[in-house]
Amino acid sequence: MKASVFVGTSLDGFMARVDGSLDFLPPGGGEPHGYEEFMATVDALVIGRNTYEVVLAFDEWPYAQKPVFVLSTRQLAKAPTGAIVEQMEGSPAHVVSQLEKRGIQHIYVDGGITIQAFLRAGLVQHLTITRVPVLIGTGIPLFGATERDILLKHIATRAYASGLAQSEYEVGVS
Repeated sequence: MKASVFVGTSLDGFMARVDGSLDFLPPGGGEPHGYEEFMATVDALVIGRNTYEVVLAFDEWPYAQKPVFVLSTRQLAKAPTGAIVEQMEGSPAHVVSQLEKRGIQHIYVDGGITIQAFLRAGLVQHLTITRVPVLIGTGIPLFGATERDILLKHIATRAYASGLAQSEYEVGVS
């Protein structure tokens, strides 16, 4: 199974403010930068409960009819009408194994803790990081401490008129 990350961060590497707010990101995601094309390749999403709760506050459910698997040991808030949401527990390897049994071939991994856990487990193959030209000083970092180096191979970097800079990497390739 392929696991990919597609995320926006501040230039200083934060995915969100300490309170989880995303107000520093461009409204509506800003100019087109490949998100729709990326989502078309994804079978399902795996996100953490904190990310799920942030997304629930959006004006509309951003994942359309894609199945969303929320990692949590606590009961989840009710999903919006029409959303396909399922709670899961377990290690990243267990989650991947369960999703593979269902025929899922490409997952979008999102949320700081979840991304970090999947990276540490060696289960992410592709990273797309879009940096927003703002320094917020503190917040929820994209990357946390790692037990070992995680090698990346640079694939491409694109610059956008708004100042967004997007880089793609393959993970675990030297």
